[in-house]
Amino acid sequence: MINIKIFPDPIIDYDFENVYRPADDTYLVIDYFRYHLDYYFFDGIPLKNIRNVLDMGTGTGYIALSLQIMKATIPKFNPKIYASDILEEAIILSKKNERINNFESVIEFITSDLFKSFPKSLKHLFDIIIFNPPYLPSSNITQKDSSKKKIDYSWDGGELGFETFLSFLDEAKEFLNLKSNSRIYYVSSSRIDLKLLNELISKKGYERTYLNKIHIFLEDICLNRLELKIS
Repeated sequence: MINIKIFPDPIIDYDFENVYRPADDTYLVIDYFRYHLDYYFFDGIPLKNIRNVLDMGTGTGYIALSLQIMKATIPKFNPKIYASDILEEAIILSKKNERINNFESVIEFITSDLFKSFPKSLKHLFDIIIFNPPYLPSSNITQKDSSKKKIDYSWDGGELGFETFLSFLDEAKEFLNLKSNSRIYYVSSSRIDLKLLNELISKKGYERTYLNKIHIFLEDICLNRLELKIS
């Protein structure tokens, strides 16, 4: 494996209070990728089989930019990077951070609520989709207040904490590359009913693998990998 120190962190500017800042869950994702990328494989997948990667809910663009830095370091790791977010402010900020890191218009940015605004040309394209979703249950305030604040999209996953993620899984099947060993990487929290979530994930036709976790105060933040079940 390549030493993690050779992958520098992207420089991140932060102009909008409504955009989610890189945090422990962000670093959990990217640190796993750093430790599982070498000159031949990305988490066990041959590099030549990874052609298109999507960072959904990109926020400041930290994960997408980290992947772009990995591309610059590992010549054989050369997928096209896409990044999407429901907030226009996030896309504006991500593009700014792309320029700050000297990557001019190499990442394809899309403003979209999940996959709703994705062009048809992207269907069944992605070998890897990364989603650090809103994974906490709605608070009593957001349940009663119909005027959801923009920053709430970064943490409010619905009444149970995973309704948004389940909608994502339904839509993702149309955009995963079904001809390759395509994967979804996502973050979950111990503050939700993980047993129920995992049962629903299985019913939707995905096989889950637990990868890593960090403990923060009274909460475990977990990184997971999904693959479509072979029928």
